[in-house]
Amino acid sequence: MAAPPPKPRSVSIREVAALAGVSLGSASRVINQVPGVSDNTRERVMKAITELGYRPNHAAQALRGRRSRTIGCMLTDVANPLYARLFRAVESRFREAGYVVLLANSLNNPQWEIDILEMFHSRGMDGVLIAPGNERHAQVLAAVQALEMPAVILDRDIACEHDRVQFEHAQGMQHAVSYLLGLGHRDIGLVIAPAHNRPMRRRLEGFQAAFRAAGLPAPKDFIVHLPGAMSPAFDAVSELLQRPRRPTALLTMGTSVLNDTLNAIHRQRLRIPQDISLVSIGDPDFARSYTPPLSALRVDLDTVASQSARLLLDRIEGRQGVAEPRRVKVDVEFIVRQSCAPASGAA
Repeated sequence: MAAPPPKPRSVSIREVAALAGVSLGSASRVINQVPGVSDNTRERVMKAITELGYRPNHAAQALRGRRSRTIGCMLTDVANPLYARLFRAVESRFREAGYVVLLANSLNNPQWEIDILEMFHSRGMDGVLIAPGNERHAQVLAAVQALEMPAVILDRDIACEHDRVQFEHAQGMQHAVSYLLGLGHRDIGLVIAPAHNRPMRRRLEGFQAAFRAAGLPAPKDFIVHLPGAMSPAFDAVSELLQRPRRPTALLTMGTSVLNDTLNAIHRQRLRIPQDISLVSIGDPDFARSYTPPLSALRVDLDTVASQSARLLLDRIEGRQGVAEPRRVKVDVEFIVRQSCAPASGAA
């Protein structure tokens, strides 16, 4: 008896994506008829499907077609006041639209970020809002690009086919530093985390751009790079303030770093703003009631939440007129309060 003919080899969606020269997520969106895919991408994927003889798993497609009414949200650390307030605003917007938001903290751990993204996928989230802490990590990038559901990338420079909401950190920082320069400050300090992701890179760019615009060299010796946005800063700021030539103005992150900075300034018996001007990068609740009220760089988190929800719901609910990936920019506003004054001896 002749042996039965071998079963034809099953072609995977990864092979389709590779032949079409698109991401796994893009191929999946074409196959699952998700709106928001460009005509060029759709044509390349359909051509690859025909050449390879790909047959989709209709049972799996049917399961994916059911709405879970859930949104996955991945942030680096909700102990950061910015993220805590943002999540509250985001949750409110999606609740109004009938969705539940599930939060995951990655704590900047790349493996955790990969696991979280895979979990969002396996749980059948309708969409995700994510701010990976490792935007240049190859495997994290691959996990982001492989997302099959609609996604909004929050304030990260990631080359992908998802929508993005980005903050104008550089312009805001340049405005704040230019203001301090206008008050006669030249020795201006900056306390930030390492420039591994977009917010820190853009802030540093804005800091340096303000000095260039004024025809002055940026004071590199006054830039303090902390291990992270929530790292202890008391010792590093104290060392900066104890130098024979210390900063006359300081910009510092408005997280727990701001509290450490205020304590270090108090320990050195310096007065704000008479001895040192201070700007918070971020506008925590106590900044307005502190004595004196603290000048701050502020992002309107309600605007961020509304724009993020709009972009994601457009994709999830298949609204018309949405094709190419979109990018929304949100201003960073410089709020002048009473913690800034002319540098001692300035005209």
